[in-house]
Amino acid sequence: MARDTVRWLGSLAVSGTLAAGGAAEAAAGSAGAAAVRSVRSFAGAGQRALAACGLAVTAALAAACGGAPAGTSGSWGKAIEVPGLAALKMRLAEVTSLSCGAAGSCAAGGTGFVAVERDGRWGRAVAVPGLGAAEVDSVSCGAAGSCAAGGSYTDSRGFPQGFVAVGRDGAWDGAVKVPGPVSSVSCPVAGNCAAVGVYPARRGHSPMFAVSLRHGRWGPAVEVPGLGTLGKGAAGSEVTSLSCGSAGNCAAGGDYTDDHGIRQGFVAVERDGRWGTAIEVPGLGALNRGGNAQNQMGAEVTSVSCGPAGTCAAGGGYWDRRGQPQGFVVSLRHGRWGTAVEVPGRADAWVFSVSCGPAGTCAAGGTGFVAVERHGAWRRAVEVPGLAALNAASGGLVLSVSCGHAGTCAAGGYYTDHSHHEQGFVTVEHDGAWGPAMEVPAWEPSTRAGTPRSPRCRAPRLAPARPAGTTPITATASRRSS
Repeated sequence: MARDTVRWLGSLAVSGTLAAGGAAEAAAGSAGAAAVRSVRSFAGAGQRALAACGLAVTAALAAACGGAPAGTSGSWGKAIEVPGLAALKMRLAEVTSLSCGAAGSCAAGGTGFVAVERDGRWGRAVAVPGLGAAEVDSVSCGAAGSCAAGGSYTDSRGFPQGFVAVGRDGAWDGAVKVPGPVSSVSCPVAGNCAAVGVYPARRGHSPMFAVSLRHGRWGPAVEVPGLGTLGKGAAGSEVTSLSCGSAGNCAAGGDYTDDHGIRQGFVAVERDGRWGTAIEVPGLGALNRGGNAQNQMGAEVTSVSCGPAGTCAAGGGYWDRRGQPQGFVVSLRHGRWGTAVEVPGRADAWVFSVSCGPAGTCAAGGTGFVAVERHGAWRRAVEVPGLAALNAASGGLVLSVSCGHAGTCAAGGYYTDHSHHEQGFVTVEHDGAWGPAMEVPAWEPSTRAGTPRSPRCRAPRLAPARPAGTTPITATASRRSS
């Protein structure tokens, strides 16, 4: 597999206001992880992103994503291996989540490690204190030097457990145990975060829990009401994404199994520190006519994002009456969810990531497309400009989207080039127009006598222009080799 290096972008975060796995928090990180899970079920093993080495790429991209002063500019930097991974002696390392509290101040997590960037330089990856081997599924930074992480580990009896941990000024506190594996973390401001997951199944019931960090201290976990009443005791339910626009005001989404054994999507909202009842995404059940219990096909929420103005969006996919996959989007405004709609202008699609900026405008990306919401209405999805010319295979995937100022977003994903290698790309949107896809600089592995050697970085083939008003972003990619 040394020549079949996987080069793709699985997590994208814009400094300043970070959205959707990097939104006003880390929307890029958790959304990227959720997108990876969706890719595994939607695209199959041929388009998975498993990794043997983590990469961190720092870049400066287009027009005022995070509020950089006018006149600043930048270009793609070189890819680097996350420092310190070799010392952890892991055969596989995957960067699953990334978040930036400010330009040049980020955190990343993955298979058994966390790493912190300070003043534009990445420090050495370390194991989560107190755990050793652990899966870091989500990282979020509310400000420079103030981050949180969550995930899972296996206890001495072989049972999965969940944890959260706090990072301060480059150092991580000891992990704190929570009732179950943590799937997503969001920190809208320094010292205030939320984390969500699912309790271990008991009597066919898998309720959702949430735990909050207030002023630097974790509170007790609380059960989010309603998920157990949606159908089949919410057995096998999964929380895939969480986003907080401000402290105590968040939204989460995922999927559950209804009374007919079909997967359906749900959302839940926290207001002023109190979680409301989880509900089925309005209108999604009517769209999900091709859901099939036998084939385990159904609807799911893959990504949720909330801006500081209180506007949220969620996206995912379902199976229509023809048995074809379709993407959907739905918006939360004035405290109420609208009705889920098929992504306008895009058939046979799936949404992997959404992001809402501070002005309440949002963007979505998925199977080769990007779409923008303006004034509460989703515009027609468009194919990423230039992606078809780069892509030898059909499609290409947008795995992560992040929006900063109104009218400015960035998206990243991967495609298959003409040498049948998977390559990462990014694109930037300004005032509703998306720029051309640009390849992300990535590893160029080398071998000797069939044994992989230490990979080296190569310069990007395409360098973005340097318009005024750019701000640094940070992106992650991963590769695998035998």
